[in-house]
Amino acid sequence: MSTATAAPTPAPGQAPTPTPTSTASRRRPPRQRAGMWARWLVLVVIALLFISPLVFMLLTSFKTRADATSLPPQWLPEEWTLQAYESILGATATPVFTWFLNSMLAAALHAALVVVTATLAAYPLARMQFRGKGIVFGAVIATLLVPPVILIIPNYLIVSELGWLNSLMAVIVPTAASAFGVFLMRQFFLSLPPELEEAARLDGANPWSTFVHIILPLAKPAIATLALLAFLGNWNDFLWPVYVLFNPDVQTLPAGLATLQSANAVRYDLLMAGAVIASAPVLLLYVLLQRFIVEGVSRSGIKG
Repeated sequence: MSTATAAPTPAPGQAPTPTPTSTASRRRPPRQRAGMWARWLVLVVIALLFISPLVFMLLTSFKTRADATSLPPQWLPEEWTLQAYESILGATATPVFTWFLNSMLAAALHAALVVVTATLAAYPLARMQFRGKGIVFGAVIATLLVPPVILIIPNYLIVSELGWLNSLMAVIVPTAASAFGVFLMRQFFLSLPPELEEAARLDGANPWSTFVHIILPLAKPAIATLALLAFLGNWNDFLWPVYVLFNPDVQTLPAGLATLQSANAVRYDLLMAGAVIASAPVLLLYVLLQRFIVEGVSRSGIKG
């Protein structure tokens, strides 16, 4: 016999009694809803703090020179204009397109080299057994404690001896071996099940074939994450290119944009327009690779 109680049948001429809906039954308690709204409010405030500089940069790039230097600063331009973009894109003294192509080429080659060196170094540290593996990995991690500014003079002397000054090789090769990249890829390789390599070994594959045909295809998310981080690091690097690149035809975008301050005093409208041009490829790349980045970071066990 069923124990469910049937809804009371309304008497003739009487309106049916309203029953609670499923949505109402799933309503959160007031205290829980207040906590949820508080968390959303905090997240919105933090998001605004991060986005507001980008918005101010974009708006300033559309201001006139007078509006960009007005005090107190104004968010919206008094007069919307493309004068800043026309000035830096049309002037022969500021070859922005050349700087842009130099930065793109240097960052892409640098990211490719970082991926190659990091994956080749991380795979043995994660999946192979050999004497001194822990010491080697500890030495690699210890290099993360060295401030990069300390290496400027030794790297400059090495680059000078190699004849790479005033060449893109100077901003591509010296930082191609990344300790963080080795750590990131090692953590990802550790998350892969060992049964994959055992099955490949039973099929007659050697360690190199296993690495190339089995491991690397599975490591696409981590490789995409590392490539993007390496690309961003090289793209945004300012101090090192200023030291080793002197000719405007070989300068990267950050180093080239820095010359706008000395050649035209402090032209904030020009600087913001250049910053917008420099930020656009990075934002586009992040949007395209966002899915791989989230998956790669989550599987490597690294949380920001």
